[in-house]
Amino acid sequence: MTAYAGGFDDPPAEVLADAAAAFGLLASSPRLHIMWALAQGESDVTHLAERVGGALPAVSQHLSKLKLAGLVRSRREGRRQVYYVDDPDVVTVVRVMVGQLAARAEEASAPVRRLRGIGG
Repeated sequence: MTAYAGGFDDPPAEVLADAAAAFGLLASSPRLHIMWALAQGESDVTHLAERVGGALPAVSQHLSKLKLAGLVRSRREGRRQVYYVDDPDVVTVVRVMVGQLAARAEEASAPVRRLRGIGG
């Protein structure tokens, strides 16, 4: 029985290479922010640029890379291109990773907030 997620057998080298490539793309803060935004719902490049605080050409370039890697898809709606994440597993990975790190950051700052409340 092969269960890569369960840890029984090692995945093939090709699968590991594909995963490393996907994680490599997500290792960029702007691209991770774009994926986070798209995990919340589809968007065009203008709204994504506003949301992630990036220049329109830069966000467009990040979207092109994510699209080439198969992490993002797009469709035309009139004159605009609408982007979305088509793979629910990628959305899950992004949400879990960012959610866990946000929770850790919140826990780490809780004692400081409590101390400020006592002394302030």
